[in-house]
Amino acid sequence: MTSDINFDAARIYAIPMPARFRGITVREGMLIEGPAGWGEFCPFADYDDHVSASWLATAVEQCTVGWPEPVRDRIPINCTVPAVGPEQAHDIVGRSGCRTAKVKVADHPESLSEDLARVEAVRDALGPDGAVRVDANGVWDVDTAVSHIRQLDKAAGGLEYVEQPCRTIEELAAVRRQVDVRIAADESIRRAEDPLRVAVAGAADIAVIKCTPLGGVRRSLEVAEAAGLPCVVSSALETSVGLAAQLALAGALPELDFACGLGTLSLLDGDVVADAESLRPVDGYLPVLRTPPTPDLARLDTYELTDARQAAWWRDRLTRVHAVFTSS
Repeated sequence: MTSDINFDAARIYAIPMPARFRGITVREGMLIEGPAGWGEFCPFADYDDHVSASWLATAVEQCTVGWPEPVRDRIPINCTVPAVGPEQAHDIVGRSGCRTAKVKVADHPESLSEDLARVEAVRDALGPDGAVRVDANGVWDVDTAVSHIRQLDKAAGGLEYVEQPCRTIEELAAVRRQVDVRIAADESIRRAEDPLRVAVAGAADIAVIKCTPLGGVRRSLEVAEAAGLPCVVSSALETSVGLAAQLALAGALPELDFACGLGTLSLLDGDVVADAESLRPVDGYLPVLRTPPTPDLARLDTYELTDARQAAWWRDRLTRVHAVFTSS
């Protein structure tokens, strides 16, 4: 499948970010071209080669065989609010055009007061009819999760759901029994040894599915079916090239009951495609594409990774991960 791809011609990008997100201030990755278009390989630096092979599988699927036919033409989107102050949070939501906001919480151990202020600001920006969801990235223990969820639910005037409040499936189940807010599983699914077999149905109400780290649209559809829960498709902080695969997944799901977390280009200071092709929500929606967007050469030059040592690290990483991918 990879014989038609010239991996040596992959372009490496480095795009600054206006606010720290997931501990980084620059998003780096690689764009590869195949017979069906372009794909994106952008596992975070702390992911090992075995984990990164699934990210490469997504890019290979995208640029060689493409995606299944969609059942819908557009996707409702939530905006993403990083761990910023309440004024900035209000501004992000107000400018987004989205009726759903996902708010990052639990950024540090003493963050609760900041989290409450951020959530209150987001509710004010959305108005009473908008949906507020929060993401704790699995850092709470059960007692902390129960206490903080109840306070955040009150501050939000009702939360739509809480994403990954604790790390393990058992902890999620324990929290779910004690709160009236829906629980969504993210890391519990995509970081499982076998995402097709992880038993999340008793521990969560919603499955968060991320196409890019799961190995492609087709693989993600299998994971979504196996989870047996309503699904939310969420970004892995890609450019528009990689984000198109996430939209293809959201477009192909048999049912889509919630807005998806794909409005993440706002977390980057630029994109690798022309402005007219950039996948930024309009009135809270994004289109489902049939083919991947094509990078703009001028943008690739603008955001090319110029650090020679770091560029060599990426090329060596791609070689190693490709070897893992082809041997699996």
